[in-house]
Amino acid sequence: MARYFMFSQVYCHHVRRIYDIHLKDFLKSWLPGGVFSTSIEELLRMTDSEVTQELSKAARDENHPGFDSARCIAKRVHFRLLYQRTREDLEKNRESGKAVFIAACKEFGESEVRHDTYIQKGSGLNFPVIARDGRIFSSLSRSETIEKVPVVAIDYVYISPVCRKRAETWREKNLTRIISSKEGVEE
Repeated sequence: MARYFMFSQVYCHHVRRIYDIHLKDFLKSWLPGGVFSTSIEELLRMTDSEVTQELSKAARDENHPGFDSARCIAKRVHFRLLYQRTREDLEKNRESGKAVFIAACKEFGESEVRHDTYIQKGSGLNFPVIARDGRIFSSLSRSETIEKVPVVAIDYVYISPVCRKRAETWREKNLTRIISSKEGVEE
């Protein structure tokens, strides 16, 4: 249960997830070719301090290729949550997050919107349990509570702070229509 709550409440928290996205965007713009070196020697030479230092430098230099992402992190002007899928939305459109993302990109521009999805792979809660008589059972067969723990799944759409107020008004006016449409649904 602790693992489930760590995933659903901490690791998949929308603010932590957007900082990951901003950091990935920064690294893509800063690293040669947009990726870490495949040379183990070069990779081991790079330290967190170097990344942090470059991030700080980029946040102060508008001409740095990673300026926008670095500024979002360093100045805490990160993109804000515009949409979070609900169970009701999922019943209407299995791709509701994607539909909102596509519609928001059309309305505000791709540079102003980010989409983040995650679905837990495997159960994670299925582990062996030794009974008092020495027999081994699946945790899922021995606990009704564990058997009913849902899979961790998120679907977030973020908007830049510049567009936030306008986007929130837009979302309120258009969300039902966007989710009800088949836009973003894969055939």
